[in-house]
Amino acid sequence: MAFDIKEEIKKLKKEKNAIILAHNYQIKEVQEIADVTGDSFELAKIGKEAKEQTIVFCGVRFMAESAAILSPEKKVLLPVEDAGCPLADTIKAENVRALKKTYPGIPVVTYINSSVEVKAESDYCCTSSNAADVVNAIDSDEVIFIPDSNLGSFVQEKTDKKLILWDGHCTVHHRVNVEDILRMKALYEDAFVICHPECRPEVVEVCDVACSTSKMIEEAKKTDKKIVILVTEEGMRHRLEKEVKDKLIVIASPKLMCINMKKTKLQHVYEALALEQTEIKVSEEIREKALIPLKRMLEIGKKKL
Repeated sequence: MAFDIKEEIKKLKKEKNAIILAHNYQIKEVQEIADVTGDSFELAKIGKEAKEQTIVFCGVRFMAESAAILSPEKKVLLPVEDAGCPLADTIKAENVRALKKTYPGIPVVTYINSSVEVKAESDYCCTSSNAADVVNAIDSDEVIFIPDSNLGSFVQEKTDKKLILWDGHCTVHHRVNVEDILRMKALYEDAFVICHPECRPEVVEVCDVACSTSKMIEEAKKTDKKIVILVTEEGMRHRLEKEVKDKLIVIASPKLMCINMKKTKLQHVYEALALEQTEIKVSEEIREKALIPLKRMLEIGKKKL
C-alpha cells in the first residue's frame, strides 16, 4: 500500500494527542494539513486552550517559544530546528540591558517577533495589531520600541509619545519599495492595497491600509473593490483565497517570500510527530520573566491568558 504522508500525519496526530498550528506564511500544503492557521500569538493562545498535550508549531522559532511560554505543561515541537527570524535575530538580551542602561527608567515595548530571552528583559510585549494601543496605554512620555523600526515608525504616527527605536526590520517586508507598489497599482488600476506595518513607512503611505495578517482578511472582505493587492509574505494569499472567494488576490512583489517560513514541508511535520522533534524548551526562570510583558499586553486589551 502506497505511503500517504497526509494520512500518516493525521494518524500520528491522534496517536500523539497533538494539534498542528501553522502560520499564515507557511506553504499551502502545511496550511492545509494544520488544524488552525493564523497569526503567531493568536496560534500560541489557541495552543494553550487546546485539549491536546502536544503542539506542532509550523512557523519559526520565536513562535514556538511563545507557545512554550504560555503552555509550560505541554510539549511544543518546531518541525524545522533552524527555522529562524532575521528580525528577531537583530537583537539579543544583552542589547536590551544596554538600552535600559542608556535610557534608565524608560519602559521597553517588545514586538512579539523576538526571542524569549529578549521578552524576558522587556516591560511590555505587543503584536502588529495592538502595538499603538500598548504604547499609548503606558504612563511614560518616552518608550523604547524594539526590534522592528518600521513597525515603530508606524506606531510613532499614532502616538504623542517619543519612541526610541532599534534598528531592526523584517528583511522580507523591508525589501519592498514604493516603485513596486506603484507598478502594481498601474497594472491593477482599481485595486485595494493592503500592507503589513513591517513595511517601510513610505510604502505604508501609498497603500490603502496597513494591518496584521488576521486583519487583512477582514479588510479584504470589507472592500468593494474586486482586486486586492497584498504587500506581505506570499503565503498569506492562500489564506485569503480560501476566505475571500469573490476577490482576485495578488501579491505585490516576488520579493515577498520568506525563506525561513518556507522551510517546513509535510515531511518535517511527519518527522516532528513521529520522532517528537524538535522540542522547544524554555527554562522556568526565563519563562516567568517573559510571561510578565505578555500578561501586561493582554491586560491593556482586557484579555486574559
